[in-house]
Amino acid sequence: MKKLTIVLLLSSIFAVSCKKDIKMNSDISTIKIPVAKKIAKKLEKHNDIRIDNYYWLNDKDNPDVIAYLNAENEYAKDVMKHTEAFQKDLFEEMKGRIKENDTTVPYKLNGYWYLTRYETGKDYPVYIRKKETLEAPEEILFDCNKMAKDHAYFNLGGISISPDNQLAAFSTDVVSRRQYTLQIKDLATGKIYEDKILNTTGSATWANDNKTLFYTMKDAVTLRSHKIFKHKLHTDTKEDVEVYHEVDETFNTFVYKTKSKKYIVIGASSTLSSEYQILNADTPDAEFNIFQDRTKDLEYSIAHYNDSFYIIANNDGATNFKLLKTNEQTTEKKYWQEVLPHRKDVLLEDIEIFKDYLVVNERENGLNNLRIISWNGNEDYCLPFNSETYTSYIGNNPDFNSDVLRYGFNSLTLPSSVIDYNFKTKQSEVKKEQEVLGGKFNKENYESKRIWATARDGVKVPISLVYKKGIKLDGTNPLLQYAYGSYGSTIDPSFSTVRLSLLDRGFIYAISHIRGGEYLGRDWYENGKLLTKINTFTDFIDCSKFLIEQNYTSNKHLYAYGGSAGGLLMGAVINMNPELYHGVLAAVPFVDVVTTMLDDTIPLTTGEYDEWGNPNEIAYYNYMKSYSPYDNIEAKSYPNMLVTTGLHDSQVQYWEPAKWVAKLRELKTDTNKLLLHIDMDSGHGGASGRFESLKEVALEYAFLLDLEGIHR
Repeated sequence: MKKLTIVLLLSSIFAVSCKKDIKMNSDISTIKIPVAKKIAKKLEKHNDIRIDNYYWLNDKDNPDVIAYLNAENEYAKDVMKHTEAFQKDLFEEMKGRIKENDTTVPYKLNGYWYLTRYETGKDYPVYIRKKETLEAPEEILFDCNKMAKDHAYFNLGGISISPDNQLAAFSTDVVSRRQYTLQIKDLATGKIYEDKILNTTGSATWANDNKTLFYTMKDAVTLRSHKIFKHKLHTDTKEDVEVYHEVDETFNTFVYKTKSKKYIVIGASSTLSSEYQILNADTPDAEFNIFQDRTKDLEYSIAHYNDSFYIIANNDGATNFKLLKTNEQTTEKKYWQEVLPHRKDVLLEDIEIFKDYLVVNERENGLNNLRIISWNGNEDYCLPFNSETYTSYIGNNPDFNSDVLRYGFNSLTLPSSVIDYNFKTKQSEVKKEQEVLGGKFNKENYESKRIWATARDGVKVPISLVYKKGIKLDGTNPLLQYAYGSYGSTIDPSFSTVRLSLLDRGFIYAISHIRGGEYLGRDWYENGKLLTKINTFTDFIDCSKFLIEQNYTSNKHLYAYGGSAGGLLMGAVINMNPELYHGVLAAVPFVDVVTTMLDDTIPLTTGEYDEWGNPNEIAYYNYMKSYSPYDNIEAKSYPNMLVTTGLHDSQVQYWEPAKWVAKLRELKTDTNKLLLHIDMDSGHGGASGRFESLKEVALEYAFLLDLEGIHR
């Protein structure tokens, strides 16, 4: 990329006016605002010309770009300086609710019990195993605190134990760009072998010979997982064999071993279709066989048990998916036999297979069900969950022969629990319930409910709410409205110890289950993507209006929050109805939609065409341009805003929020706060370590609470 010489300009005056009924404690009229120089870049497509004055910000090798980002950080710090003591208090308060000396519930796999331990005063986990019994001496596999000590960012990726329990393939990322270095550790000696493989996805799987390792490589530029390689222990990694190359740029590839340990599986998937290849794990040098050829709009996944494969698929119009079965020797679609039929109102999300039972994770009317079906046909029932604002999920169940299902449960008011349910006795045992320390939490002090807003097209949109008991519906409550609404990703109502810092100070927290997710089934997703994407934004706005109409809050006290594709949501709604919101939190926001989707060198772009559309086609270009937040900024008033990003973000490049903020500064007519905070050491997921990330949350909460005049 051609480097541009730019001049960093700082303006001398920035005045902030406040809502009349809220007193602000910070006089920031003398704090200088970073102003990005305008260098016109002409962007032309389909005979349409866009001028991007801040295109130069996408070159982080340019020292002037780094200088500008640092100036934004300094500005945000100066504006929020009066809240620094409060931020520290919030950090300590949130940290104080977390049990520092904690251990996960053990699970047994291949003769060993595996568990993860956290220790007081330390940010990272310690991975442990014990042979045969929990009373056996512990064997430390990885102490991430030691591994992370020389790095500003650290993440241990996947751990894969060899079938003979002697070796562990593991991966590390010290940049936060999700490009993992894969290595192998001898668990008997503690030695880490010289085998070192760069630029992987972080996951790997062993063949049954204990010396062949399959792993996934990323394209160095686009970061698309595009190749599967085979590595032989103690050989030069340069000799690794390429097993599979996914040439379709809209697909990603991955590799794993079935729960039965019989097959190595290579998968390839795009938004709308998938394909699998299988190989007997005993013969790693043989050829993979196609399970079922990829077909447009055919999505399927596979699980192996005994001599059969079980398939979750959407073939033959099964929009919400159905369960099928086929013999392992005849895997093509024409041989698939129906086990559970498609249901119009029930989304089939996942299954877990046991010797005597099938467990189905399904969603009906937005709520998770764990359905238990005996193979002999005598039993078919769901575990009872008496709430409308909960999350349940299938846990770690590595043993086919077990009579116990491990699952997780929590709600907006109930901390997370790990539960073992016995199929035979019908009894449940809570193995662990999340402890909320600090002495102030009592679940009886909080209330949750689900309400339904009516969207402008008449569709009912659910909203999950949680708040401290005793609130009055008089429009004065501060309310934080959160949503995501993309990729069919469902945001279930779950418990958060961190969120208590808002609830205890009078905030209502609302999750709007807008179209674009799968909360109400696959159609809910289909009606919030591609050429219906605007439904996602108008649903959120209509939920906001409903919350105001019902006196849960008012536009003087309503705040919106979203991250990544949810950050796109934030950008769209403030362009469409900025007057509804007093403040907005936009985390790693995807806001420069058209430019990003036209650049196929940017990580993940080509794989996104089925979600957003391909702007090389004029219909998608025009539709995208109609809502792209960066392209639709106008000269008008915008809410108070805090925007966060990471310099090394591989999902949403840092320059998108940087450009967005620069253009907002140029055009907005208000004097509300507009802050950009860039983590210069992290990427899409923010800071590593379980406590360090709370500092950014403390900043976000201090920003919101300060706007409400709350400082303790």
